[in-house]
Amino acid sequence: MIFDYEKIEAKDRYKLMAGSIIPRPIAWIVTENENGILNIAPFSYFTGLSSNPPTLVVSIGHKSNGTPKDSLRNIRKSKKCTLCLVREEDLELMHLSSKELDSQTSEAKEFGIKTTRIDENFPPIIKNSPLAFCCELYQEIDLKGSKTIPLILEIKKEFIDDKCVDENLRIDFKPVARLGGEYAFLSEHIEPPRIP
Repeated sequence: MIFDYEKIEAKDRYKLMAGSIIPRPIAWIVTENENGILNIAPFSYFTGLSSNPPTLVVSIGHKSNGTPKDSLRNIRKSKKCTLCLVREEDLELMHLSSKELDSQTSEAKEFGIKTTRIDENFPPIIKNSPLAFCCELYQEIDLKGSKTIPLILEIKKEFIDDKCVDENLRIDFKPVARLGGEYAFLSEHIEPPRIP
């Protein structure tokens, strides 16, 4: 079966891409507005882009009323965010934080999501997150006609829980990922085969 992306609706392209490009880690993004209110929201259209400059890309859509999501609005204004990876134990809280709330309501307070500030120049990270990136907005990409805005974020600092990294910088943790419309735990690690 061949799907011609020029002949199918955007919602169907989304379903096909979301179900095909898997697994995708979930970026649990923390931003702060001008009143100091924390916004915490998950995004699964997210991946590493380059190590030089150290950058990530995350795509952020709009609210149901067509206005920019709070994460997008806050990043545009402050140029900063923290991007946390999600522990298996935090799946339910992460999912709850996807609920659309008023911009003056913090998911941290609404759902009891604990945060901790590791750097005064960036929003706090999710407490107990295995790893988190302190990022600055590097570039916003204009995809003509799209309601999804890709942001390139430059990594300024990375936090890694001491239990998740060894002296060789090998990182080992159990992230939550997106598989189409479902979540997945990536607990099983398989060593790559040796190349003769």
